[in-house]
Amino acid sequence: MRYLVLLFVSSFISTIAGQTGILSGSVVEGDQPLGFANIYLVNSDLGAFTDTSGFFEIRNVPKGPFTLEISLLGYEKKIVQGRLTEEEPSQSFKINLDPAISSLSEVVVSGTKRPVKRVDSPIPVEVYSLQYFRANPSPSIFESVQNVNGVRPQINCNVCNTGDIHINGLEGPYTMVLIDGMPIVSGLSTVYGLNGIPQALIDRVEVVKGPASTLYGSEAVAGLINIITKDPAGVASVSVDFMSTSYGELNTDVGLRLRTGQHRSLVGINYFKYGNPVDRNQDGFTDVTLSDRISIFNKWSFLRKNDRTFTLAGRYLYEDRWGGQMEWTKSNRGGDEVYGESIYTNRWEMLGNYQLPLKETFNLEFSANGHRQNSVYGTTNFQARQNVLFSQLTWLKEFGGSSDLLTGLAYRYTYYDDNTPATSGESDDRNNPSKIHLPGLFTQFENTFSARFKTLVGLRYDYNSLHGHILSPRVNLKWNNLDKDLVLRLGGGNGYRVANIFTEDHAALTGARKVVFQGQLKPEKSWNGNFNLVKKFYTNDQRYFGLDFSIFYTYFSNRIIPDYESDPNLIFYKNLEGHAVSQGTSLNFDFSFPSGIQGRIGATLQDVSISEEGEKFRQLLTERFSGVWSISYLIPGAEISFDYSGNVYSPMRLPLLGPLDDRAEFSPWFSIQNLQLKRKYRLFEIYGGVKNFLNFTPPANSIARSFDPFDKNVLFNREGQVIPTPDNPNALTFDPTYVYAPNQGIRFFLGFRYELNP
Repeated sequence: MRYLVLLFVSSFISTIAGQTGILSGSVVEGDQPLGFANIYLVNSDLGAFTDTSGFFEIRNVPKGPFTLEISLLGYEKKIVQGRLTEEEPSQSFKINLDPAISSLSEVVVSGTKRPVKRVDSPIPVEVYSLQYFRANPSPSIFESVQNVNGVRPQINCNVCNTGDIHINGLEGPYTMVLIDGMPIVSGLSTVYGLNGIPQALIDRVEVVKGPASTLYGSEAVAGLINIITKDPAGVASVSVDFMSTSYGELNTDVGLRLRTGQHRSLVGINYFKYGNPVDRNQDGFTDVTLSDRISIFNKWSFLRKNDRTFTLAGRYLYEDRWGGQMEWTKSNRGGDEVYGESIYTNRWEMLGNYQLPLKETFNLEFSANGHRQNSVYGTTNFQARQNVLFSQLTWLKEFGGSSDLLTGLAYRYTYYDDNTPATSGESDDRNNPSKIHLPGLFTQFENTFSARFKTLVGLRYDYNSLHGHILSPRVNLKWNNLDKDLVLRLGGGNGYRVANIFTEDHAALTGARKVVFQGQLKPEKSWNGNFNLVKKFYTNDQRYFGLDFSIFYTYFSNRIIPDYESDPNLIFYKNLEGHAVSQGTSLNFDFSFPSGIQGRIGATLQDVSISEEGEKFRQLLTERFSGVWSISYLIPGAEISFDYSGNVYSPMRLPLLGPLDDRAEFSPWFSIQNLQLKRKYRLFEIYGGVKNFLNFTPPANSIARSFDPFDKNVLFNREGQVIPTPDNPNALTFDPTYVYAPNQGIRFFLGFRYELNP
């Protein structure tokens, strides 16, 4: 009997063994073995880790098709597919991983307007993946960029929470924001257009610091932020990301992949809801603007003959937001009993890229957008409409693989109209919308002299229908060693900006004021020089360190500044008779260890000043030092990770209302820090943590005279100046512009992500 049992067990084991196989192999980077890499058999509970020699083995793998997912912190994830059969019950692989955090293999497009490996680009481009931003999950890209070194989202109003993005200390109007290389967010939309971009569709964000006007034209003076959306062919069929905070914020991102024959489509939907008025500083006003926002994005990729593609995308955004006194309701909209700022935004966007079916590389890019804004600021009603049309044809000609010429024709049309004197004619019953035609021609020549040395020379010519001819040149040099772990870049160029003063300062324009131009306004110009050094270090025990160091200098002339103080009934616009300077240094430090720790730490030291009539002033709301960090730790084998992120800022000069204003002239040092814990399962991920755990908020008196928002108890003299009284000894008026940091304290968050990849 015992022999029969042994025979049965032996036959059973042989049968099972005959139905399974073995997968083995090694994971390397070049010739170096990689230990502790995670090998996962998709749709199963099987997996393994590599040993110190890079070897792995997975037994009892079912016969049939299989998919292996290989991942290691600091490296790009790789997928290997195959099939085990009766004839081939085991397979062995040698899997080479590419470094991820070192960005040696990343392809960037923002610096030269064509795909090139980041290490080969003569223009320094910083790249931030969606995973980097997920270390501190946020409902919009506006908040996400707070962890990018040298980039700071600035809140400009304590009530409506409008904001812009500063690069190296320069204000938002000098920063161009693009989606897939198209100038989508500009003019009127700089105030609200950065919200509602669904993160489910973001592949990466590229940041170029310094003038990029040679390729992108006006507004790219401080630099640009290019949001690159995902390729519809390479995304999950379904993805969901839902997050809620203890403040009552709800954010949902949904991504869907569709397919019709060879054509693929990506749909991204973002819905954000915050309807819980909070007044923790007890000033009678909402601490955070309430919002009900939906954004829908759809991108199509049409595959044509010869692997040429045609992409077309569109986005629609609607937002209803308000901030103000806690008792405000929509019945108070536009009245003078309860103060509120209510903004209805309707916005649509379309963009596309078509590669012409010619032997040479011709690309036709186009975009269009429409923005409608219905706003009230207390009793001031602001109705605005803006349309922007853009088209660009580029030709890329390569010469023997060592040099190439990129030439392009561009045209941009901007239409703007509102209900203020800014767009009125000579009489009150006549309307005179702003219409700007901007045709342009640009060319750049890139030459690779050797494996170590490369140059780029570019020139752009634009004709502005209001300001005439504008030239923008640039020169860039790049040197690297043969291993490409040391890269030096030197660049210089000219930037320009034609200010759309109406869209940038619309809140200041009221029906009682008239706009006066002191002389013919000239385009703002800047000259920029920068030096960049990138050094990568690799150790024998799989540790990686990276340094990215830059020195920048920008000199501005013809800067346009508004004067609201000389006459209470007029607004004067004029070019600065002096100059402005932005200069400083920045350093990024990256690291990755086999133990599961990786991170990025950055710091920027800068001096931004304005000089006129022999006097030099620090620019308002500009810090001299800023630091950011994002550090992650993944527990090997546990799929549990920790994220610690934050920023720190030195004092900024703040806008005061006059010599009697008793509020501090400078902000204090402050830091906003965040913690997150994530647990990843096969198809979904749960995350949670705490934001701003130091609970920093600006002082309660940030809104001047919040108890009298309509200035009913403020006395003015004949010149429009405030008269000090016993009830108003500091001669203040209602003012919400004294703001330098978000007014949102400590809060907890919890989220859920799900991805389906059939």
